[in-house]
Amino acid sequence: MRPSPAEIVRTLVAGRLPALVHLPGSTGPHQVRHAVDPDGRVLLLTPAAGDLATALTPPAGETDVAAVLDVLDLPPTAGAPSLGRAWLSGWAERLDGDEARRAAMDFAATRPTGDLLDVGDRFRLHRFAVAEVRWERAGATRPIDPQAYARAEPDPLHAAEADLLADLADHHSEQVAGYLRRQLGLCGAEAPRVVRIDRYGLLVVHGRPDAIRRTRVGFARPVADVAELSRVLHPMVCPRQAA
Repeated sequence: MRPSPAEIVRTLVAGRLPALVHLPGSTGPHQVRHAVDPDGRVLLLTPAAGDLATALTPPAGETDVAAVLDVLDLPPTAGAPSLGRAWLSGWAERLDGDEARRAAMDFAATRPTGDLLDVGDRFRLHRFAVAEVRWERAGATRPIDPQAYARAEPDPLHAAEADLLADLADHHSEQVAGYLRRQLGLCGAEAPRVVRIDRYGLLVVHGRPDAIRRTRVGFARPVADVAELSRVLHPMVCPRQAA
């Protein structure tokens, strides 16, 4: 098993990666802090004044403005492939009053920041319902059903992935390499290492520098959190105790 395209996009746009927002009539994309509410709707936390605030102001008589969120994955370690790029299109609408307060709570659940306390004063919250979803990877772009995107859950390990990989490399490299050699039937000269982790398994690179190969090692079932991952990886990092 591996993440579906909808799960990958939902993971990318969860709010932990840097994002750009593209707006009509604007001079260029704007860096933006964002999060996603439980229904998959994008929330934008923006200054109340400035170029971005101006670009998010709808024309007279309108209540929203077209927007595109652009999120590029940042591989967590050297040699790790990117998960690609997510493009979400929709109509951004400013939130006020009770709606803004509820959205601030949704935003804080993923990306807590003290600036949420100043929504309505120095900062604003905008929300747009996702109308179109695209996933770009390896030079190809594919459409994702917006309903499938909304139903998907972000990967629970993504926020901790870089730290998990660093821990395996810094403290358990010999045990991990030995375990993976046995699991993959590799010769002793090869030095396999884990370069990505998700709820479904590990992505391992191995082989000579001029012939690198990538292999997935799946879990028996998807893991729910870091604590469950630790139990699943126990035979890898503590082979004697597991035996």
